[in-house]
Amino acid sequence: MASQIGARTNGISPNNFEVEIPIHANSSLKVEKESNNIDYFQRAQWLRAAMLGANDGLITVASLMIGVGAIKEDIKVMLLAGFAGLVAGACSMAIGEFVSVYTQYDIEIAQIKREREANNNNNDDESSEREKLPNPFQAALASALAFSIGAVMPLLAAAFIKNHKTRMGVVAAVVSFALLVFGGVGALVGKTPLMRSCVRVLIGGWMAMAITFGFTKLIGNTGL
Repeated sequence: MASQIGARTNGISPNNFEVEIPIHANSSLKVEKESNNIDYFQRAQWLRAAMLGANDGLITVASLMIGVGAIKEDIKVMLLAGFAGLVAGACSMAIGEFVSVYTQYDIEIAQIKREREANNNNNDDESSEREKLPNPFQAALASALAFSIGAVMPLLAAAFIKNHKTRMGVVAAVVSFALLVFGGVGALVGKTPLMRSCVRVLIGGWMAMAITFGFTKLIGNTGL
């Protein structure tokens, strides 16, 4: 009897191992597949807003400071212009994002109501659908914060340098490095070509600063 039980046990155990191994392998493959199946389109939505705000703050304030520095060597004037640009830009970004997202929110709510009426759906599931929609207040706060983070970099770069030419050079160098970092982060998170993203962001920033410097210098010299 014992030998029969042992024989049965020995006959079952290999089958158990054969069944468990593929189940474990399938579960691990499923987890790996789900981890690789990332929706980069959804990620691009918040990435676009964050990168846009930070780049806008960096380029706007740096261009203002370099433009003012083209005709004024006083560090106080340069920093005051940059700080004013930071506050004005952060407020503008917050209000603009709030209005834009709230408009989108109202449109999607109206669409949800029309679809419910068309389908004669009387279920009280509108509140759950509202929770999935973008929050205008969060979007406004995130945009203002991202703009401020970018804008504070050229201010900090210029704050402790007395020599005018050195200050202008340091601001341009810090802004260029920050543009490369922003472009690299955007490429890595969005899984896009790294070099192309960095070069695109860097050249765009250089163009904005050069145009602002050139026009301000021209107007300052001609006395218009």
